[in-house]
Amino acid sequence: MMLDGVGDIVVVGEAGDGGEAVTATDAHRPDVVLMDLQMPRVDGITATTLLRGRPRPPEVIVLTTFDTDENVLHALRAGAAGFLLKDTPPAQIAEAVARVAAGDPILSPAITRRLMERTVVQAGTYERARAALAVLTPREHEVAVRVGNGDTNARSQRR
Repeated sequence: MMLDGVGDIVVVGEAGDGGEAVTATDAHRPDVVLMDLQMPRVDGITATTLLRGRPRPPEVIVLTTFDTDENVLHALRAGAAGFLLKDTPPAQIAEAVARVAAGDPILSPAITRRLMERTVVQAGTYERARAALAVLTPREHEVAVRVGNGDTNARSQRR
């Protein structure tokens, strides 16, 4: 309802769960699919993975109220080109559909901000780790790398 008749957007189908979304996509071949995460039977992540594995797959924008980091990462790993929250105004959703259809990825501003903040924190963590490794002796560095790769400290000491 919110997209029907907006610009060049033509709504070609609707589905009640992820399995129906895959079937409808096969029947109608849309350029972009808006996908919810929480659906009965087949969830949105599974459906996105199935759709993106097809030849000439549609772009997928996840549209959800569940904006946990885990959901964002699972959606992006599944191949989603966008992640929007359901409180996004209809005009912005329509704009996101057009942008994704043109090849541009899209994230809700709240998600973008969170990813930016985490990237800055993570970069600081890497810098501190590199500085800590720089003061180690070659043998201590070797042991630290082995422990980081899953060896136990005891096994690393014996090598």
